[in-house]
Amino acid sequence: MLHSKYPTSSQDTTVDTQPKNEGKKIKGRVVLMKKVVLDVNDLKASILDRVDELLGKAVSLRLISSVNGDPENELKGKVGKPAYLENWVTTITPLTAGEAAFDVTFDWDKEIGIPGAFVVRNEHHSEFYLKTLTLEDVPGEGRVHFVCNSWVYPADKYKKDRVFFSNKTYLSSDTPKPLQKFREEELVNLRGDDEERGELQEWDRVYDYAYYNDLGNPDKGPEYARPVLGGSIEYPYPRRGRTGRPATKTDPNTESRLKLIQILNVYVPRDERFGPVKMSDLLAYVLKSIPQVLKPEIRDLLVGNKNEFESMEEVLKLYEGGLELPDGILKHISDSTPEEMFKELFRTDGERFLKFPVPQVIKEDKSAWRTDEEFARELLAGVNPVTIRRLQEFPPSSELDQEAYGDQTSQITKEHIEHYLNGLTIDEAIMSNKLFILDHHDAWMPYLRRINTTSTKAYASRTLLFLNNDGTLKPIAIELSLPHSDGDQFGCISKVYTPSSQGVESSIWQLAKGYALVNDSGCHQLFSHWLRAHAVTEPFVIAANRQLSVLHPIHKLLHPHFRGTMNANASARQVLTNAGGVIEEIIFASKFSMEWSSAMYKDWTFPDQALPADLIKRGVAVEDSSVSHGARLLIEDYPYAADGLELWSAIKTWVKDYCSFYYKNDQMVQNDSELQSWWKELREVGHGDKKDEPWWPKMQTRDELIESCTTIIYIASAHHAAINYGQYSIGGFVPNRPTLSRRFMPEEGTPEYEELRTNPDKAFLKTFAPQLPTLLGMATVEILSRHPTDELYLGQRDTAEWTTDADILRASEDFKKNLEAIEAKIEKMNKDERLKNRFGPAKIPYTLLYPSSEPGLTNKGVPTSINI
Repeated sequence: MLHSKYPTSSQDTTVDTQPKNEGKKIKGRVVLMKKVVLDVNDLKASILDRVDELLGKAVSLRLISSVNGDPENELKGKVGKPAYLENWVTTITPLTAGEAAFDVTFDWDKEIGIPGAFVVRNEHHSEFYLKTLTLEDVPGEGRVHFVCNSWVYPADKYKKDRVFFSNKTYLSSDTPKPLQKFREEELVNLRGDDEERGELQEWDRVYDYAYYNDLGNPDKGPEYARPVLGGSIEYPYPRRGRTGRPATKTDPNTESRLKLIQILNVYVPRDERFGPVKMSDLLAYVLKSIPQVLKPEIRDLLVGNKNEFESMEEVLKLYEGGLELPDGILKHISDSTPEEMFKELFRTDGERFLKFPVPQVIKEDKSAWRTDEEFARELLAGVNPVTIRRLQEFPPSSELDQEAYGDQTSQITKEHIEHYLNGLTIDEAIMSNKLFILDHHDAWMPYLRRINTTSTKAYASRTLLFLNNDGTLKPIAIELSLPHSDGDQFGCISKVYTPSSQGVESSIWQLAKGYALVNDSGCHQLFSHWLRAHAVTEPFVIAANRQLSVLHPIHKLLHPHFRGTMNANASARQVLTNAGGVIEEIIFASKFSMEWSSAMYKDWTFPDQALPADLIKRGVAVEDSSVSHGARLLIEDYPYAADGLELWSAIKTWVKDYCSFYYKNDQMVQNDSELQSWWKELREVGHGDKKDEPWWPKMQTRDELIESCTTIIYIASAHHAAINYGQYSIGGFVPNRPTLSRRFMPEEGTPEYEELRTNPDKAFLKTFAPQLPTLLGMATVEILSRHPTDELYLGQRDTAEWTTDADILRASEDFKKNLEAIEAKIEKMNKDERLKNRFGPAKIPYTLLYPSSEPGLTNKGVPTSINI
């Protein structure tokens, strides 16, 4: 049990310091990083800063009292005399991004007493990244440590001086009174000035909300117009961070866009920006995606007149030697690309383009991906293991409005499947929890008519699976449906396919699985990944920074799990989710992709993102109070769920210990003004289109706080890790996980059917792997699947002294030990031959929820936050 150590009442009153300290000096050490760009010193900025120093324009710090208020300044903590960073001119920072330490000496002032904050003023020409300030031998206190981790711009960029607080933790009501006003003013600064809502600049520290009105680019042409997402019944959506860019000329409701090369400059509050290492990784991502910015004639040079791969062997060559660059393209890219980008883009031979590492799914066995066993296993241990559910009625029904869409009930019959049920009847299979479904029918059917007017030719799908006695699944029927040719109100036209291993029927079955995977890939990227992780989390980030002080315990709890999310999302809106961006190029929903995700948000609920609740809702688990996480799996060998529940329990234990330390009862939760303001703004503004939903936790009890924080942390860490970092190992070989389809199922008697009979691989590739989108998709998921060298993993913090509460630090260490035990358990389960879904025909051990990782393309590791 953790014990609270709140400040005594004496901390809120004037304290007389000891006269013997008169004339004493307080030594301090400041750690910072000077301005750097892509790990290389900005030479111009460095020279100008040195000139500033010589001219007497220095970096000053003034301590703020936590014990003595200034009667002439609303009893705000008294502010001491300035002290200056010493030896700026002679302190050399390394050529790569690194820390520099500076001494600073304060005159001891008995009127200051114990400092609880300090003011920093930067009179230099350039910004710097302030990491920490540590004071030694403070009379009456000893060591005082300040965790800053913030960019400090020149003073003329700010209306208010920058204030940083010590690493103590206070509920708002327990804050020492001399610091209370500083605490409140800092939050006001972060909310921005409502009267000045122009374009935000890089030095602004404003956290504010906006609709997703920056996806389209109507000035480029009507085909690039996109609806505004958020703020309407038709298109509800979570809010994003405001940038304040002006409207387009064509549509006053659409925000103008940056040029692609300006992606690194898209506005997010500077402290939300990626660090230099992460920025370098993002640059590599842009470069890898360079086909989208090439002129049409250069695209033609890259792929020639070929739109498809001729054979699987041609696809496999991408992992052996890359693509040879045709004449002209190398010079074009060299002429139009900065030198450092050009070096990053091309390999050492300088002649090959987009050479890819071998994805794990084909590393050990190049044909295992074709098997039904691997197809089914990936629904439990692939990149979208959060969609499969237990079948509880037969035939599967539809929840689409019958007046609008007619009868959409499944056409799968008992004759289609009963002989695959190992002697059971359908009713017996349902009652014994043996039937499962991957249902992408209702989600896609309302959009198919429009989607199929593009180059896409896709179906809505239902896939039935049977649970074998050895714990593996086998697909037993796939239903592919199209809107009725006479109109939506007449329902759909469906055809059912069943497994076959002989002749052209086996090739047709392979195509049916491909169409089902196209649906699942769209659901994965747009719903499971983008909406359920990235988009829904951003309002939590914004609201927390606007309403929770850095001194607040919940801010300190959640802050690591918000690291980089706003930057990742802002960058995605520039190159991924925008009109003509990567998602529209590689996902079958094309220009309707983000609009479709808005339709999915209509059914999104926050409580169902708690892992046990999600598993129970999908019917793959049942409530069971005898297990720590309250959910017993019906598919015991369900790697994502089994490992996820372990992590869920560890996270919840940590959060419970943490919250119970600061909140002794429900009344403390109810009386916490900052906490209540955060939760209110989150619901009413951040997720404003769902503000009236009855399922929102009321945030009136400690249990609600614990469950909500656990859910937020799980989404940002384990959920995102499970659906992001395996993308290349599973989907880097596109035939295994196609994302679009360009032809319908061939009908007997057609040339396409004959091609399928005589050259099934070529027919498959023509349908699911057009060359340019395939290359773009592979490049994209490779970058998204990589861990940078500065990654923080679950349980880690960017500084050891993030709080002074010893009991909390001990609980944090216990959390780390629990995660280490989970790693050992995962390793043991992956060696258990009885758990066939943990390895499968493709011999890919399930490690996506293994908490730690090395940098790179590792197929494991759970970062603390959504930062790619």
